[in-house]
Amino acid sequence: MSATNYLAYDYPLLSAFWTMLWFFLWILWFILLFRVIVDVFRDDDMGGWAKAGWLVFVVVVPFLGVLVYVIARGKGMGKREIAQARAQQEAFDSYVRETAKGGAAPTSSVDELAKLSEIRARGDITEDEYRRAKELVLSGAGPAQRPGSTPTTSGH
Repeated sequence: MSATNYLAYDYPLLSAFWTMLWFFLWILWFILLFRVIVDVFRDDDMGGWAKAGWLVFVVVVPFLGVLVYVIARGKGMGKREIAQARAQQEAFDSYVRETAKGGAAPTSSVDELAKLSEIRARGDITEDEYRRAKELVLSGAGPAQRPGSTPTTSGH
């Protein structure tokens, strides 16, 4: 065996530290590069030619392009990031509110008639009350539109 074998103890601790540092910086560099590219496309104030120019600059001369972009447009980059985060949070909050408010789908007249039949079969309403409620359902007046009724929420 004339070939030199390198084992773990042949690689000094400081060299391992420097390798990990460079690897970490390389990953950070790619994260910053992709954030700059996403920000170029996200900016609504910039026209198409300006976006194309920045993109070419960042892709052709990446280190200089990203450095100049962060210096020139870094403050706006942060503002756009915050605006997008707020918009996403508001959309999520709106979705949660709408889902919490109207979780149950509106009932159809067939469903209401079936419920009325069950109530009448149990004897909770009289035949006359059933007939009047059936007329209201068939006339198209929903539960919220019926005279003397208040809208109820499910789950109470």
